[in-house]
Amino acid sequence: MSTPSRKRLMRDFKRLQQDPPAGISGAPHDNNIMLWNAVIFGPDDTPWDGGTFKLTLQFTEEYPNKPPTVRFVSRMFHPNIYADGSICLDILQNQWSPIYDVAAILTSIQSLLCDPNPNSPANSEAARMFSENKREYNRRVREIVEQSWTAD
Repeated sequence: MSTPSRKRLMRDFKRLQQDPPAGISGAPHDNNIMLWNAVIFGPDDTPWDGGTFKLTLQFTEEYPNKPPTVRFVSRMFHPNIYADGSICLDILQNQWSPIYDVAAILTSIQSLLCDPNPNSPANSEAARMFSENKREYNRRVREIVEQSWTAD
């Protein structure tokens, strides 16, 4: 069954394959175009450098008019990422627009890693540490990066 949202997701997938942004990849899970697995690589020259972070994106038939539900599967330590892996990011909530595609979503999440918004904390410990003790925050991030290599 080909619905407008499924057609759009096929287009998003084709675009991601033909012109993938640096440091991100994603694909539908087991022939289910509505559920995607994605990987974001930690940006170079940041505490996240070298990390490989897995996410899932769950789409509904209302995509692209409604954003997908995006969650980190990897353990994260970040001011804007909840313990369950969900992400506090304006474009996934009130700033959503149908012009965003999967590549734009993943690119935004990747830049959020290095550029958190401590004023909208999902993890208050990480937000406090980011603001008050950057060295300790970066050390915790490095731990998460190392865990990302061994996680299944």
